[in-house]
Amino acid sequence: MSDKRRASVERIAGAQLASMNGTMADAVGQSNRQRMVWLSLLAMPLLFPVALPGMASIVGAFCILVAFGLFSGQPVPLPAWLARREMNGRARALLARMISRVVNVIAVLGRPRLLRLSDRPARMVNGLMLCAAGLSMMVPVPIISFDNVLPALAIVLIAWGLRLRDGLMLLGGYLVTLAAIASVILLWWGGTLAATELLSLTGLAFGR
Repeated sequence: MSDKRRASVERIAGAQLASMNGTMADAVGQSNRQRMVWLSLLAMPLLFPVALPGMASIVGAFCILVAFGLFSGQPVPLPAWLARREMNGRARALLARMISRVVNVIAVLGRPRLLRLSDRPARMVNGLMLCAAGLSMMVPVPIISFDNVLPALAIVLIAWGLRLRDGLMLLGGYLVTLAAIASVILLWWGGTLAATELLSLTGLAFGR
């Protein structure tokens, strides 16, 4: 069974690798299933606390685009400026390495189970969770932190949970999404308190 799962994930990943030589529209594909894999691959670098300027906004925006595709039942077209772009060699090499890592991890963890969570009636819930994860990634926080890790993990779990029809992985993605939203709220709350305290201390200093 493990060999079959690995072969299935390798087939999915291989199809994505083969599509990377054309435009972004060719690579991303026209189906929500293809876009789920791309969404997870783009989110994976953000699992590591490495500064990637602008990456979180791009992944968050693409995540919301995929979420609206789930809401409507039809993929949302890419903006023309993005659809015409071609991937450079460095980006292809990076994504190829990501795909090889995904195969090793997902082949062990992913399997069809709790199928109702990936059925058509649940697409609104899954779309809502993806949208929430994308928004929590895009919202700037007033404190420097690794705030992209949780939403990136949520996106990876939900995207592969839907692609492989793994309800347990989807449940994990829901929980991580809620944790990501809570972390954004706490970071804003903590940042507001810190800013208020700093202004208060500055005011006292000037008063003296």
